[in-house]
Amino acid sequence: MKMKMNMSTSIESKNHRLCLRRVLPLLCLLSAGFFIGSVLLFADYNQISGWTSVTVVLWDTRPKTCETEKRPKGTETLPKGIVSPMSDMEMRSLWGDDKKKTKKPKHVLAMAVGIKQKLSVKKIIQKFPSTDFVLMLFHYDGIIDEWRDMEWHHRAIHVSAINQTKWWFAKRFLHPDIVSEYDYIFLWDEDLGVDDFHAGRYLSIIKEEGLDISQPALDPESSEVHHHLTTRKNGSRIHRKVFRIIGQTRCDENSTRPPCTGFVEMMAPVFSKASWRCTWHMIQNDLVHGWGLDFQLGYCAQGDRTKSIGIVDSEYIVHYGLPTLGGSASEKAQSSSDQSAGRLSVSSGS
Repeated sequence: MKMKMNMSTSIESKNHRLCLRRVLPLLCLLSAGFFIGSVLLFADYNQISGWTSVTVVLWDTRPKTCETEKRPKGTETLPKGIVSPMSDMEMRSLWGDDKKKTKKPKHVLAMAVGIKQKLSVKKIIQKFPSTDFVLMLFHYDGIIDEWRDMEWHHRAIHVSAINQTKWWFAKRFLHPDIVSEYDYIFLWDEDLGVDDFHAGRYLSIIKEEGLDISQPALDPESSEVHHHLTTRKNGSRIHRKVFRIIGQTRCDENSTRPPCTGFVEMMAPVFSKASWRCTWHMIQNDLVHGWGLDFQLGYCAQGDRTKSIGIVDSEYIVHYGLPTLGGSASEKAQSSSDQSAGRLSVSSGS
């Protein structure tokens, strides 16, 4: 009887060891598979109506997906090295070597112009050196050939559309991806006097002061001024605020919004490329005169509007305030007395 029990125990022990030999490799394989699977698979757990949903994504496909998502729309099927999302305004020669140019302009001067303001436009452009500025003219009267006698005509980019305003042109021809190569965009009207303005000094000031949106101050003696903030302060380099009562608004050191601080007028704004990218998106497609846009520029100030938007006093201009899409300085002077009653103007002493 003892012998049978010993034999039975021996057989069970052998069966147990045999079972372990078979199970252990299987467990090792399962463990290895689980470890490898945890590396190769990414589980995204979402709670949906109290139940757990598991979405499994192959790990090696995720970088490719992220890379595709970063590409400009419409380029997903293109090879990576062929995509060129940005451009510039540099003219290319049909023959020859474009590399001969040693210096590329770093800024843009864009203006809506008509032939009646030819002399005024000429004086403005002479203030902006061709080595530093790309010149773009928006011809709202359709006349281009009569500008050919200007020495800068051949280097200017001419765009023509009848009876369209500066903002219509800007929305369609100054896309941020086109002007991303340039540090500052001067988007000016044609009815400006620039005898006391120097573009180089102006650029140095706004860079030192960290102004992303700015404008030259207006000479209050000769300009049509709509807002106290943009009036020149004698003896000042720049200013960012005005301290006075305007209508029902008291402007003081605690003011943070227009009409006390944080805006420029629309006749001669200057934008950094970062602020212009924001402003371009804010310009509505049907915007005509730009009314109301000035008070919204704080959204695009790239920070605190009370610090990064300012008026440059030391480089100032005259705003003649000519009628939109036409008129001349002489006509303006003759009719100024008739129009003064209906014009919203601000004198330096008010």
